[in-house]
Amino acid sequence: QVQLVESGGGLVQAGGSLRLSCAASGRTFSSYNMGWFRQAPGKEREFVAAISWHGGRIYYADSVKGRFTISRDNAKNTVYLQMNSLKPEDTAVYYCAADRRSAVIVTDGGRYDYWGQGTQVTVSS
Repeated sequence: QVQLVESGGGLVQAGGSLRLSCAASGRTFSSYNMGWFRQAPGKEREFVAAISWHGGRIYYADSVKGRFTISRDNAKNTVYLQMNSLKPEDTAVYYCAADRRSAVIVTDGGRYDYWGQGTQVTVSS
């Protein structure tokens, strides 16, 4: 069992930056692929970014490519999402998730086994 706790959300003006963190419990964090997802009010959850267990493979949604950076520190059991050049359409609850089974990183949230409680990101125009 893995518990995930996100932090770092908040209110920021358009063009600003935020860094989200996701701290994981358990000794097997370093073997999990990790992903970030978001859900805006009235919309379905969408994939944002994912990183392989070793950090060597990364994938981004087109909507955030070039603005967001996912990274991880396995020694600290933490995955990060650096968000720059934020836009009002980035406003959402952001969730981190852990995938313990897939051999490759995946964008389908249904493939992820553990989820955090989410952190709110609000970007004002």
